[in-house]
Amino acid sequence: MGHKAGDNNQVLALGEALSETLGWPFEIKRLRYRRTELLSNLLLGPNLAGIDRRRSSPLHPPWPDLVITAGRRNEPVARWIQRQADHPVRLVHLGRPWARPSRFDLIVTTPQYRLPQADNILHNTLPLHRVQRERLEAEASRWEPLLASLPRPRIALLVGGNSGPYTLDPAKAGELARQAETMARRMGGSLLVTTSARTPPQAAALLEREIRVPHHFHRWQPGAADNPYFAYLACAEAFIVTGDSISMLAEACATGKPVYIFDLTDGPHARRPGRAGKRPWWCYAYNYRFRPLSHRLAMALGPRRMARDVGRMHERLIRERRAAWLGEECDSASQIAPMVDLEQAVEVVCGLFGFPARGRSDA
Repeated sequence: MGHKAGDNNQVLALGEALSETLGWPFEIKRLRYRRTELLSNLLLGPNLAGIDRRRSSPLHPPWPDLVITAGRRNEPVARWIQRQADHPVRLVHLGRPWARPSRFDLIVTTPQYRLPQADNILHNTLPLHRVQRERLEAEASRWEPLLASLPRPRIALLVGGNSGPYTLDPAKAGELARQAETMARRMGGSLLVTTSARTPPQAAALLEREIRVPHHFHRWQPGAADNPYFAYLACAEAFIVTGDSISMLAEACATGKPVYIFDLTDGPHARRPGRAGKRPWWCYAYNYRFRPLSHRLAMALGPRRMARDVGRMHERLIRERRAAWLGEECDSASQIAPMVDLEQAVEVVCGLFGFPARGRSDA
C-alpha cells in the first residue's frame, strides 16, 4: 500500500477477491517513502533505499507466495521481496510498471497505459474496484436516514482535482457547480457532493459556497472516520465525475447507473459546453507547474509504454455507452453489459499457480 488511494483500492480489491474466492489469507504492508526515492529506485533496482523503514510496515520472513502492488514507488520493494525468498514469489503489478514488463509475472492494466499485448499483461476495461452489492447495501442502510430529506433523484458529484495534465482551478470548479446545479434543478433532485485527496482547497471551498440546491457536502479529510463515499455510490441515481479520476469513474460505472464526465481538458479539444475552440493549454498560467509540464513532456518524448492518456479511457467508456459527457444524453443501466474486470484478474492470478479460480488448491 502506498500514498495513492486509487492504487490502494485496486490492490485491496484483488486481495479481497482472492481471499473470498479461494480463502487465501493476505497481509497489508504500508510503505512510507523518502524524498530521494525516485533517484534510488532508478539507479539501484530492487531495493529498500526508497522507503522509510521506521515508518513502514516491517518486511521479514516468512516471505509470501504472491505480492500485489501498484505504483512506481512500490516496484523496487516488491522485487526486493522476491529476491529474498527461498521459494518462487509471483509479482502482480496493477497499472503501469516502470521496470520492464518481463520483470513481473502479471500486469493488470487499462487503456490509459499503452502497454503492448503480451502473455503476462491483462488488458482490462477499467481499474479494479471494491464496489460490491453487499457493501453498498450496508452503507445505504447506515446513511439513508441522514440523507432522507434530500429529494430524489439524487446526483452524486464526485470531485477529483489536479492530476497529470488536468487542473481543477476555481473557474472550472465554478463551472462544475453551475452545471451540477442546473442538472439537479432540471430533474427536481439534489446533490451528494464529495471532494477527494486531490481537490485543491480553493476549488473545494468554492463548490461548498456556490452549490445552493438541496445537497449533502463532504469535504475529504485524511483518515476521516465517517466518509460517505460508498453511501453516495449506493444512494445516488446518477453521477457526475471529474474526468481526471479513472478510479472514481470505474466505481461509479460499477453501480450500473448513468455516469456523466466533467471534462477538465484545456484547449480546442475540451468537451465542456462553450469551451471547444478556446485558447490552447499553454495559454493558461496554471499549466506551468511541474506535474502538467512533466506529463506533457513524458507523453511527447518518453517510450510508448510509459505514456498515460486518460482521454483513451474517456473515449472507451463513451464508445461502450457506460458514460457520457456532462450535458449529453447517457444510456440507461439496463442497456449496458456488466463488467467482469475483477473476475478476469482473479482467474489469471489463479492461473499463475496452476489451477482455476473456482477450484481451491491444497498445494
